[in-house]
Amino acid sequence: MLRVAGFLSRSRTVADPSWSRWLVPPAALSVHLAIGQAYAWSVFKPPLESALGLSGTQSALPFQLGIVMLGLSAAFGGTLVERNGPRWAMFVSMTCFSSGFLLSALGVATRQYWLVVLGYGVVGGIGLGIGYISPVSTLIKWFPDRPGMATGIAIMGFGGGALIASPWSAQMLGAFGADTGGIALTFLVHGVAYAAFMTMGVLLVRVPPEGWHPRGWTPPAPGRRPLVTDADVSARNAIRTPQFFCLWVVLCCNVTAGIGILEKAAPMITDFFAGTPAAVAAGAAAGFVALLSLANMTGRFVWSSTSDLIGRKNVYRVYLGAGALLYLVIALAGASSKPVFIVCALGILSFYGGGFATVPAYLKDLFGTYQVGAIHGRLLTAWSTAGVLGPLIVNAVADAGEAAGRSGPALYTTSLYVMIGLLAVGFLANELIRPVADKYHEHPSRGPVTEEKGQTV
Repeated sequence: MLRVAGFLSRSRTVADPSWSRWLVPPAALSVHLAIGQAYAWSVFKPPLESALGLSGTQSALPFQLGIVMLGLSAAFGGTLVERNGPRWAMFVSMTCFSSGFLLSALGVATRQYWLVVLGYGVVGGIGLGIGYISPVSTLIKWFPDRPGMATGIAIMGFGGGALIASPWSAQMLGAFGADTGGIALTFLVHGVAYAAFMTMGVLLVRVPPEGWHPRGWTPPAPGRRPLVTDADVSARNAIRTPQFFCLWVVLCCNVTAGIGILEKAAPMITDFFAGTPAAVAAGAAAGFVALLSLANMTGRFVWSSTSDLIGRKNVYRVYLGAGALLYLVIALAGASSKPVFIVCALGILSFYGGGFATVPAYLKDLFGTYQVGAIHGRLLTAWSTAGVLGPLIVNAVADAGEAAGRSGPALYTTSLYVMIGLLAVGFLANELIRPVADKYHEHPSRGPVTEEKGQTV
């Protein structure tokens, strides 16, 4: 036990002079691709409902609870991640996420659904939250010259995890069977396989030596970019600033708008074109969902990398302003053209993913690198809130419309305009963000930052 604790300690993860920083993104990807399986939970819903006699609401509970626990564990565990380092965080994430599947396997095998909720939703949800923030501050410290690109690579993995997990899970259920035995065995394989895959991240991850920065890179002069600080703000002070709350609103509005389409994608496109020559079959609707997942994944890398060039505030102007325009096009003309509907939805989902990937770099610009992982964890409570708001708005409006006898695009018109309003609120909050006041800055106590020679980058 002492050996394990020593191996996981932060001091044991400091890189030696020959270490390449380009090994850290694969370490982060190994964790994020695994926990990104959460977006593929819908594959298990029909088999669980059939095998255990569950309702749709009951079968969704593990996923919903997992997202709530993601936000809560990231918020409360962020400081521990900063204190103990990325290897400890990745190990905790691997242990919780894999154990969640093993508990779920036991629950299905014994027909005790509460064990599935506890395993996947609570224990696995803690793994989601700790794993999501585990590499963020480390990547930013390794890539001060390209923080948006670095965090985009990792968080792209979370968006793309479902592209691997969905067909893989479906194939296993087809091979093992969709009864309780087959589902339990599928969960068991998931738990073991993801533990092995995430171990690669635990072994590979390193933190840079104190004072390190890339060879040939010079930190930008203070004041060159107004929102980029050369000071540091602690997590405790950050949550007291208006900048934190403005960015919380920005993230919440952007995520609410994106997840509203993502959660209802297949029925939405089917309803929009029902009764027309361009009617969408179930298979095509599933293909549309896959396209949205791809847009979500690529947006995380492309837009976050773009933010390194044009600045974080400007790229959020694109997410929120252009996103509102795309929603307006869907509301006014989406039902008249399937390509228009699809292109607009893909754009919105790319902004949704980009918002996730860009926010750690935005936090670094505003608050420095000192406790950026802990600050990011607290900010992810906006995701938990949006995960409830987005589906609630779209589903409640559609249900009310259906009860009133409406059909087709009319089921979604009101919710589309609500999303436009939310994006406008987020746009305004982004405009209000200013540099953090000096009174929130930490006093310099960690020594000057000097260039380390001979580092392999």
